[in-house]
Amino acid sequence: MAMTASVKDELSRLSITKPCCRKAEVSAILRFAGGLHVAAGKILIEVELDTAQTARRLRKDIAEIFGHDSELAVLSPSGLRKGSRYVVRITSDSEALARQTGLVDANNRPIRGLPPQVVSAGLCDAEAAWRGAFLAHGSLTEPGRSSALEITCPGPEAALALVGAARRLGITAKAREVRAVDRVVIRDGDAIGALLTRLGAHESVLAWEERRMRREVRATANRLANFDDANLRRSARAAVAASARVSRAMEILGEEIPEHLKEAGDLRITHGQASLEELGSLASPPMTKDAIAGRIRRLLAMADKRAHDLGIPDTEAGLSPDLLSD
Repeated sequence: MAMTASVKDELSRLSITKPCCRKAEVSAILRFAGGLHVAAGKILIEVELDTAQTARRLRKDIAEIFGHDSELAVLSPSGLRKGSRYVVRITSDSEALARQTGLVDANNRPIRGLPPQVVSAGLCDAEAAWRGAFLAHGSLTEPGRSSALEITCPGPEAALALVGAARRLGITAKAREVRAVDRVVIRDGDAIGALLTRLGAHESVLAWEERRMRREVRATANRLANFDDANLRRSARAAVAASARVSRAMEILGEEIPEHLKEAGDLRITHGQASLEELGSLASPPMTKDAIAGRIRRLLAMADKRAHDLGIPDTEAGLSPDLLSD
């Protein structure tokens, strides 16, 4: 199951007993699902949700807490809408419900942010407001570089109110406008896990953290593999370049090469892609990689000095640009 569907399914089945939290959740669902409409001077409440369980939860809370009846209509998939949508419509006295939930002020004007009783209430109400907002218009992408928990908001004031509620919970969220739509976004993985825990989606948190950890392990393994491959390629190029330079040094110096340097040079040419440690083990008697490297350096330095004195190309003259880059 996708993360968004998994979280919404768990939250819609979560048992909440405190009346204040149930009221705050209903208010947030109605606010963020765009449920309040004014037509011909009358207030109508109708919300469209993407899961049947959320729709049933909303109808149950509206009936038990506020005492209002509602009806449920199902919109079948069509066009760009892939899944079914569930419309909850208040059938009696929508104005009274709007006042009870704080969606209108004393003059019956729709509020712009969150209801005052939610904004000024305790932390449990802030959690409930976020739970309702997520059930209404939230999404959660898979863990990764672009992972995010996002709420689509009915306006900038509602987005800022939700950011403030998150701040009260110790979580950093950002409000932003994307393609003329106001959104609240949380991108930090730890913050996403903390918020899901505060909302009550404990099973989803475990699934999220497991996927996140698995992805991080896979990413770390890929980085290490790429690092090892790059090191191997770099070492191989360096060995080939050293072999070519030693060959040129032999040409420049001819018979004037000291025997111990000639032995090191012969090993480098014969075993062109071997590491210094491997060359040292092939020497007779065996020597350390620092010793073999020192002899090859002295051989190249001697040849380059002789080439400079004679005015001829040095040991690097025949190397291609990709070998010189390392």
